[in-house]
Amino acid sequence: MADVTPTPLMAVGEPTEGRLPSRRFDSAFALSGHWIGVILILIAWEVFARSGRVSPFLLPAFSTVLARIGADAMAGPLFLNIGLTLYRAFLGFAIAGLIGLALGVGMARSRAIAWFFDPVISIGFPMPKITFLPVIILWLGVYDVSKVTMIVLDAVFPIVTATIAGIRGIDHQLIWSARNMGARERHLIFHVLLPGALPQILTGFQVALPIALIVAIVTEMAMGGYGLGGAMIDAWRLAESPKLFAGIVEISIIGYLLVRGMALLRRRLLHWHSEGRTRG
Repeated sequence: MADVTPTPLMAVGEPTEGRLPSRRFDSAFALSGHWIGVILILIAWEVFARSGRVSPFLLPAFSTVLARIGADAMAGPLFLNIGLTLYRAFLGFAIAGLIGLALGVGMARSRAIAWFFDPVISIGFPMPKITFLPVIILWLGVYDVSKVTMIVLDAVFPIVTATIAGIRGIDHQLIWSARNMGARERHLIFHVLLPGALPQILTGFQVALPIALIVAIVTEMAMGGYGLGGAMIDAWRLAESPKLFAGIVEISIIGYLLVRGMALLRRRLLHWHSEGRTRG
């Protein structure tokens, strides 16, 4: 009679099939619980605003805010303001990403570059970069160049520090092995260092993206003009409370979508990594 003793692969495969639906159910339950909390907050906002305990000017009802968002969408300014804000945020984020990656790799691989820039990073990272806004306006004016410059100035630091930490955390045996196989510095960077440091680098990008959006909004508020921040300042000046709260809701939705999109991109890029497999 043939031996039908289950192999280790069979033993592992059988319970795995039973666990997959449970894992998906747990994820769906956690996501639904997250949205239940948001819905309860919105319901509480609507009820409290309509209770008469607060003036509609100080706190308009959520339904009123939604109506104002719909009116702005139909009239056209909403999409114009969203487009300009995202354009500035993404442009500054992209420039910060290129600078941050190059500077982080340079500081991690060159003692001279690290010696020169390490004090700058150490002092500049904790400093509130918004203090440079008057100087940037003085030098560059109040147009997109100033806004994008402020975004780059804020968003570059998390990317630099994450790149440095990721590259310096790579196992030295991998680097020595690549060297012994004849890899030059350029091949070492693109085929060993950057892939090995990718999880930490993506963490830096995940931190920098919301910062880019925040700085874009703040600079628009300070400089005026089109954009979500500028629209909120105009609403404040004209005492249009529903429009002011509509801006808050719009920014919250956009920020959430950006964070979720960056997390999805991270899972796609790290599908080969142990992190991507465990998150499955």
